[in-house]
Amino acid sequence: MLAYSTVSQLGYMFLALGLGAYSTAVFHLTTHAFFKALLFLGAGSIIHAMGGEQDIRKMGGLRKKMPVTYFTFLAATLAISGIPPFSGFFSKDLILSKAFENNPLLYILALGGALITCFYMFRLLYLVFFGSQRLSTAHPHESPRVMTVPLIILSILSVFGGFLNIPSLFGGKSGFSEFLSSTIRSKVTPELSFSTESGLIAGSLILLVVIILLAYRTYVKKTVVPAADGIPVSFPGKTIANKFYIDEFYRAVIEKPFGFLSDFFFNKVENKVLDPIVDEVGILTSKLGNLARKLQQGNMSFYFFAMVAGILLFIIFILIV
Repeated sequence: MLAYSTVSQLGYMFLALGLGAYSTAVFHLTTHAFFKALLFLGAGSIIHAMGGEQDIRKMGGLRKKMPVTYFTFLAATLAISGIPPFSGFFSKDLILSKAFENNPLLYILALGGALITCFYMFRLLYLVFFGSQRLSTAHPHESPRVMTVPLIILSILSVFGGFLNIPSLFGGKSGFSEFLSSTIRSKVTPELSFSTESGLIAGSLILLVVIILLAYRTYVKKTVVPAADGIPVSFPGKTIANKFYIDEFYRAVIEKPFGFLSDFFFNKVENKVLDPIVDEVGILTSKLGNLARKLQQGNMSFYFFAMVAGILLFIIFILIV
């Protein structure tokens, strides 16, 4: 989940690059480094506490047994979901604003991605830390300080990292973007009005709260646990579980045809055509070398005769031409 989440956040960075908002992309890269590093290290803490278990469907109830990991993981979840005042809010909101300035459709797609991110991250949080423990053989415990201290440091950065680039809407001067302005020239676009940008932020926050409550109702109140591997699911669920069959499509359309062409050119063209030609060129060169070597007899009279004959042939050639 966290690995694919990184792919999703990279998508936001490339969206910003495509919009010409280069400093915004670098800013999101920076805030993403804070909360995603925290999420991965938090996942390591959880796996350590669960004795190596990585399936979140077998976890639950870790909130009281791992308070430091829980609160730091919560901070990272709020940051990646774009909840203010956490770092991800400032960078992601800036990308959404740039998208709206260029094309409202891009804004809708980016906002949809943000809502999906919020849902699956809170699903992860609720399944791991809330409810009751679903693996009876595990004996979870808080990780040692060598693991929790980095979590605390990264959680502070995840909470306050967005203050590096507070926009004018909140009374800031976009210091991070100004710092990068000497080396990164972003595309200049008309800024949104105060009312428009405020409305967009309020609307997205309302939707994010709805998504968080929906995830809470599903995975905490109703204690829904995602289906285990191998259990038949609906076609949409199966499609999502199989990553929209992108890997299968890649294998069928790219990997197999190119693999066939590679085998064909290697076996039929390289081995049976090119290699023999190269070998014959080498053999012919060797034969010509052996033939020319016979002229090297070490006889000075023969060399003198060959030199004079060459000069005569050269003169005759010039006279004829």
